[in-house]
Amino acid sequence: MNRLAPDRVPYRVNSRLRLSVVLLTVLAACAPAFNPRKFDSNDKLYQASLERMKKKKWDDAVTGFEKLTLDLPSRDTLLPLAHWHLAQAHTKRLEHLLAAQEFSKLAENFADDTLAASALYESGRSYSRLWRRPALDPQYGQLAQVQYRLMTTLYPDSPRRKEAEAELKRLDEWFATKDFETGDAYFRRKAYDSAIIYFRDVVKNFPNTDRARQAMIRMVMAYRSPQMNYREDAKEVCASLHALYPGDAGVTQACLGMEPKPPTAAPVAPAAPAKPAP
Repeated sequence: MNRLAPDRVPYRVNSRLRLSVVLLTVLAACAPAFNPRKFDSNDKLYQASLERMKKKKWDDAVTGFEKLTLDLPSRDTLLPLAHWHLAQAHTKRLEHLLAAQEFSKLAENFADDTLAASALYESGRSYSRLWRRPALDPQYGQLAQVQYRLMTTLYPDSPRRKEAEAELKRLDEWFATKDFETGDAYFRRKAYDSAIIYFRDVVKNFPNTDRARQAMIRMVMAYRSPQMNYREDAKEVCASLHALYPGDAGVTQACLGMEPKPPTAAPVAPAAPAKPAP
């Protein structure tokens, strides 16, 4: 008996499959487009737009919720929700700048709404997504920082405060990394004076980051280089490093021979002889 090879499909079956694909494509093309104007009330448009969100029809959701943000009265309880869902739909379409702006509108215009704190947090996340690497322009990172700080200041009891604080720490590491890498580029070219300027900025502006430790180590290496040979400056930085990072292997290596001397004990005066009893 002849058997068809597993990877071979009869011509008739193959034709039917092709026809099915074509029909589905035609039906999809003929399906009525989502038209927000066909709904006779804002409530119906809101529910329809929400359904489009659930079905991951992000374009339709944007169209519907965008119309709602323009048409709903300022005191309508659906308006902050419309901004929220519109921002989420923009996020799903990877339109992070538009998402950030919508989340910000919600927080600014409805500061007392239960969504306001989360809107500030999400706005920060949207801006943060636009700053893809520390080496790039940090403008969006700075905008994200503003949103997170606003959230932690205005809504200190928000359950998302810890998330915002964690994001602020992560952004500080990125800001510090940007300055550190600039300084390190000068350091590798042995332009130590320029390198030290950037390293000092890292230590001053971002003292709680790991880049601050690395910047101080680089400063010691620059001061100890034959070109500079600033031994006293190196000792000063090493003293701070030993105090801040006791036992750190990188600090020990960079400051070899410059360890702080243990304090000498003050001489103890001999005890006075006891007075004889009268």
